[in-house]
Amino acid sequence: MSMIQETVEVDVPLSTAYDQWTQVEDFPRFMDGVEQVTRIDERHSHWRTSFSGVPREFDTEIVDRQPEQRIAWQAVGGDVRQKGVVSFARLDDDRCEVRLAMDYDPQGVAHHAADTMGVIDRRVRGDLERFKSFVEERGVD
Repeated sequence: MSMIQETVEVDVPLSTAYDQWTQVEDFPRFMDGVEQVTRIDERHSHWRTSFSGVPREFDTEIVDRQPEQRIAWQAVGGDVRQKGVVSFARLDDDRCEVRLAMDYDPQGVAHHAADTMGVIDRRVRGDLERFKSFVEERGVD
């Protein structure tokens, strides 16, 4: 498995960033290659993605949730193998840090090549930067 760790500072209160991250249906608006996320229930979501033209569908399960602190998940079913945690830390009243750590097992030649060349790390970094822009543009609730 490969590990990615990325962090971004966001200029909104921690509660705003955390609340936005729980809106999984919005993930396609800032995550590259994510076409659709459908909430199944409080702990499960169905994902439809595409990477290098290869479509994938899989489900995720939230395995740990500590409100306004962290959300941990793992892929269940399908051919995607990943697990991770996103954590939130207050910097001051109007800023917070969002940290993502993810383990994944690249599947197929394209994914292995992308992993070796750092493409997946850059994609995740870009996703966090787009999340930052997305949540800052929406502003405080």
